[in-house]
Amino acid sequence: MENALLIGLSRQTALRNQLDVVANNMANINTSGFKAQNLLFEEYMMPIAEATEFEAQDETLSYVLDYTSHTDFSNGSFRTTGNELDLALEGEGFFVMQMADGTEAYTRNGAFHLDADGQLVTSEGRPVLTSAGPVTFTREDGIIEISADGTIATELGVRGQVRIATFEDPQALQKLGETAFVGEEAQVPAGTRIVQGALEQSNVDGVFEVTRLIEITRSYEAVSKMLKDADELRQQAISTLGRIQA
Repeated sequence: MENALLIGLSRQTALRNQLDVVANNMANINTSGFKAQNLLFEEYMMPIAEATEFEAQDETLSYVLDYTSHTDFSNGSFRTTGNELDLALEGEGFFVMQMADGTEAYTRNGAFHLDADGQLVTSEGRPVLTSAGPVTFTREDGIIEISADGTIATELGVRGQVRIATFEDPQALQKLGETAFVGEEAQVPAGTRIVQGALEQSNVDGVFEVTRLIEITRSYEAVSKMLKDADELRQQAISTLGRIQA
């Protein structure tokens, strides 16, 4: 019976972690550039403690293990904003931004703006990187136009090109915050277009997430009932054995 309790506990732990992921997806359903996540599970086989005094071979216990998370990098829908600094990526890839320590990070959230110094930054205040590094604008620049290939042009001329990076295996990226990722061996994507004056919405499917939430809740309740029944059986067994005369 202890094995049943441990197996049930492993399932409850996995369901709780899955609930956290679903809740985070739903909380970011309106976050630009957010990518939905899901947990991946596997069967973890563990033998019962060795009992050499028995002739029968030890049985194998099957536990639940949530070993990693999976990110859905499919494109979200576009929302037109008309803001010249709002950018969306049509195709694969990420915008490149600079972290406080000088390293690079990547995001699909193109809700950019100018900080107090006129530098183009992300919604978190991180510098957006171009072919010439971070870019700063002044009033003399006037209207900022960004073409499909990322070329930035103002009344003062071409100011650089917005950098876009892609990765051979996006699942190898490590998540940093809600919409940022870090990774190695960035490449230049082919065929990706920048759309000015638009934002990519979250790719979270609200109906699907609510359905998953219901399934997780029902599964948790079912496991809780199983654990309760197993505990009652154990108590009955202890009570019965206690009444048996030696």
